Formats: sequence, structure tokens, C-alpha cells
Amino acid sequence: MLICMQSTSVRIDAATHHELKQLAAELHTTVGNTVSLAVRALRQDRVGAELQTPLRDDEASWLDAELG
Repeated sequence: MLICMQSTSVRIDAATHHELKQLAAELHTTVGNTVSLAVRALRQDRVGAELQTPLRDDEASWLDAELG
């Protein structure tokens, strides 16, 4: 059974494309999968940075509230 993935094009400079191809080869995967992995890593970095942000007063109050 042939599964077709929907795709789109993204314009990048030649140096970035070369880097993507090198990374893909090192990871033994496709350029497209390498882009997916990079997007996931970037998203995880952003979530990590957000989690390091100190809580606002209202958030801290909510967490310290009694349950009963």
C-alpha cells in the first residue's frame, strides 16, 4: 500500500539546505524528517524557557491555596 504525504515547499538558503542534508545523513533520515525533528526541538526549548519563568503572584497564590 502506498501512503502519500501532503507536502509543501519552504525557501531556505543554500547553506542551510546543505546543513540540513548533512544532519539528515548523520541521523540516517530524510531532510523532511530532520526539519520535523528541528521544529520539535525548538518547540521543546521554548516550553523549557517558559517553565523557567517565575510564577506571577496570582499563579503562586493559586498553587498555595488550601484544598478544603
